[in-house]
Amino acid sequence: MSATDPRAELVSLLPRLRRFAFGLTGDAHVADDLVQAGCLKAIERWHQWQPDTSLASWMFRILQTTWVDDYRSRQRQQTEADSDALEAIAGEDGRRVVEARSDARMVRRVIGELPEEQRVVLMMITVDGLSYKETAAALGVPMGTVMSRLARARARLADAIGGAPDGAR
Repeated sequence: MSATDPRAELVSLLPRLRRFAFGLTGDAHVADDLVQAGCLKAIERWHQWQPDTSLASWMFRILQTTWVDDYRSRQRQQTEADSDALEAIAGEDGRRVVEARSDARMVRRVIGELPEEQRVVLMMITVDGLSYKETAAALGVPMGTVMSRLARARARLADAIGGAPDGAR
């Protein structure tokens, strides 16, 4: 058994779990609900956690499976952001603000259109900062699979924004 209290470790994981959930959902309120549901499932299934394994990996896996399990019901309830309302908001330089928001919406849309396995890997590595090895362990897949999924996700994003992948610039 580890020297640290796993309950305290779970509390310290909350910011990382929230970032990961936001990366999956694209909505802060839905992400908070996902983290809450994941923590509830973890507490209900605390006896299933192996003390000699990574609590973070276990929690990321719970969030991912919770997200996938609820996908169909969320898909029916999901609504698009009101892009006309966003364009009507003026900033210091209204044109620059609208263009930046348009770019951000486009990137969020492309990320949302990625296959689930690519989106999850992209979020775990780029948003939460997990290593390839940690991501592979959390998802229960080989590290080569993580690298392949990440490369395909990055290439699709680069194509969508009209840029070249990192190595081709």
